Amino acid sequence: MVFNSTSASKHTHDEYVQFRSFLERNCGILLGDNKNYLIDSRLRKIFRDYDVSSLGELVKRISGYANDPLRQAVIDAMTTNETLWFRDRHPFEYFKKDLLEELNKKNDSNLRIWCAASSSGQEPYSLSISIDEYKKSKPSAREVKILATDINKEILEQARAGIYDSLALNRGMSSERLRQHFDVLDSKQWQVKQAIKQRVEYKQFNLKDSFVSLGKFDVVFCRNVLIYFSADLQNEILRKIHGMLKPEGYLFLGGSETPRGLNDLFEVRYYSPGVVYQKA
Repeated sequence: MVFNSTSASKHTHDEYVQFRSFLERNCGILLGDNKNYLIDSRLRKIFRDYDVSSLGELVKRISGYANDPLRQAVIDAMTTNETLWFRDRHPFEYFKKDLLEELNKKNDSNLRIWCAASSSGQEPYSLSISIDEYKKSKPSAREVKILATDINKEILEQARAGIYDSLALNRGMSSERLRQHFDVLDSKQWQVKQAIKQRVEYKQFNLKDSFVSLGKFDVVFCRNVLIYFSADLQNEILRKIHGMLKPEGYLFLGGSETPRGLNDLFEVRYYSPGVVYQKA
């Protein structure tokens, strides 16, 4: 298939429906109507590299073996990895100034945080930096471990490396924090310091799977990912998160995400200017 500005017309309706069904079935993503342009732009390289002639052929080839490289490449290409440092800022400020203090007072064990849909690492490293800054003022504070997960295998490799260029760092990273928490590799790249990296463990994980193997958490950050899922899947994921939270644990969601209909599971705690959900 030759991709160009008019290539959307080359996809039949049935092919589009089949591909949309594959995405929802395998990673929960709801692809809306008339998103052919998105398929074209994100899969152009895959069609070329894997010698795929049509969207119908692609669906047939990725519908079999779960660990097929082509299948993973398609999922990686279609998952959104929009992220930045200290996104929205106020959840991280509240986490550092209030929540860590509260958790340290009432817990005897080390703290565990789950950062779901961690993308290229900005959110878990932002959390680790926040923890590092808190611990400088409270050296006796408990150790904190962060589990960062994402379905995208390629983006996780980038996150593990912890190497970012100036364009990525300009999206939310202050010059002061850059000096304190990063090593200069060259004039265009910086790497997260080992003290920040060692707090974070990365793992490939699909939010449609069972959460049991992940363990229990004091805090879960699941921000700006539920908006891509159906209402039923959102509800299912939130119920599973509730089961993985320790008693009175906390859940941070994106600004446009709420646990609708789950008042029996979560209580809303307000802080200015945001909210956090506490396990009921």
